[in-house]
Amino acid sequence: MPLVLRLRAQPALRLDLSSLTPERLASMSLDAIQRLPLAYGKRKMPLAEWFDARGTVGTRLVIEGGSPRFDRIGAGMQSGTIRIEGGAGAYLGIGMRGGLIELQGSADAYAGSGMAGGLVRIAGDAGDFVGAALPGEHRGMRGGVVIVSGRLGDRAGDHMRRGLILAEGECGDYCGARMQGGTIAILGACGTHPGFAMHRGTVLFAGSAPSPGPTFNDAGELPFGFLVLLARSWRELPSRFASLQRASIRVRRWIGDLAFGGQGELIHWPAQMQ
Repeated sequence: MPLVLRLRAQPALRLDLSSLTPERLASMSLDAIQRLPLAYGKRKMPLAEWFDARGTVGTRLVIEGGSPRFDRIGAGMQSGTIRIEGGAGAYLGIGMRGGLIELQGSADAYAGSGMAGGLVRIAGDAGDFVGAALPGEHRGMRGGVVIVSGRLGDRAGDHMRRGLILAEGECGDYCGARMQGGTIAILGACGTHPGFAMHRGTVLFAGSAPSPGPTFNDAGELPFGFLVLLARSWRELPSRFASLQRASIRVRRWIGDLAFGGQGELIHWPAQMQ
C-alpha cells in the first residue's frame, strides 16, 4: 500500500506542499511525516492539521482530496509517483526532474514551470503559463512531458526551451510565446497570436488550422516525413495523441516569428483518431 494522505479540512489560505515528494519522505516514519511543518500563509503548521497519514512510505504517494490552494506539489521531484485525487493550485511539478505526477482534477498557473524531466498528467484543465518561465526569468520548461486532457490556458510554453506539452483540448492565447525550443501539440482549437515572438521550437496543430500573425511566413504545403517519427514516439504516452492516425505526411507550415529571428515553426497536420 502506498503512503496515503487523506485531506481532513480544506485550507482557507495557500498551503505549500513542496516538501511532500517520495524521495524526501522515504527516510521518515509516519509520525515524523505527520509532524512535518507546511507553510500555510505566513505561518507553518504540522501536516497532521490537514491530513491523516497511513500506508507504507516508499516510492508512491497518494493525496486523497485536492484543493486549488495546494501549491507546489511535486516541486523539484526526482523520482517516484504522486497521485492527487482532486485539483491542485499553482506551480504543480515546478522544477521537476523525474518521476510521475497524476492529477485527477484541474491545476492552476505555472504547472511544469522550470521542469527538466519526468511526466505531469493533468486530467482536467490547466491554468495559464504551463511550462513557462516565472516572472523575471528567461528559462521555462527544459525537458519532460506535460499532458493536459482539458483546456490549456494562455501563454503555454512561454520561454520554453525543451520538452513536450500535449494539449488534448483547446488552447488559450499566445501559445508558444517567446518559445526557444521544444514542442507543443494541440488537438483542439487555439486562441490568438500563436508563436508570438518565438525564436525556435515547434507548435503543432492536429485539429483546426491556426491564424498566424503577419510576422510569420507561409511556406505552403510540403511533405514532412520526420513528423511520422514524432507521432510514433507518442504511442507509449498516456494520452489521446498515442492513438492518432495520419492520412498524409503533407502539412501546412509557417516560419517565424520573423521579427525575432524566424527559426520557429507553426505546423498544421490534421489528425484522425483510431
